[in-house]
Amino acid sequence: MDSNKTIRPVRRIVTGHDSNGKSVIVSDAPSPHSMSLAGVSDFGVTDIWKTYEAPANNYGPDDACSGKIELAPPKSGSVFRIVQFPPDKDYVGKWERNDAFSSMGESGADAIHESGARHEAMHCTQSVDYAFVLEGEIWAVLDEDETRMVAGDVLVQRGTNHAWSNRSDKPCMVGFVLIDAQPYPGP
Repeated sequence: MDSNKTIRPVRRIVTGHDSNGKSVIVSDAPSPHSMSLAGVSDFGVTDIWKTYEAPANNYGPDDACSGKIELAPPKSGSVFRIVQFPPDKDYVGKWERNDAFSSMGESGADAIHESGARHEAMHCTQSVDYAFVLEGEIWAVLDEDETRMVAGDVLVQRGTNHAWSNRSDKPCMVGFVLIDAQPYPGP
């Protein structure tokens, strides 16, 4: 794999309140909360914002994304992120799947399953995920089905085993909002 590849910076604009309670822009810069998955320099995850409870807390100046990037959202919370998916041909069959998922913390390591894997990146989180394609195309791969998504398409992922397969020759940018959910109890 090409070690010169990198992930695209994502501009993050965060609003807040000044000392008089008036709305202001608190920050406007590329999100400092980004990482490449271990062993795949152009497979990038950029966290934009997290919440830790519902309803969310909009007070204070703290950056809600401080800390390590985890695959799953915080317990009782959410995470908004942008993922840059390289073409499958650039990493599938060449990466260390377990290392890549583990680089996203314990929730990443716990998300991978060996049984019935139709794609090397099959995984499952205990969350409701809203996925929206920003640029490019990608296939949503499930245990039994799959569908092609292009810019403007959205998918609601409800705690299912899945993978994202970029079968094109260009990177694909997908936005995700992951909300903590109860685990699927099984059939």
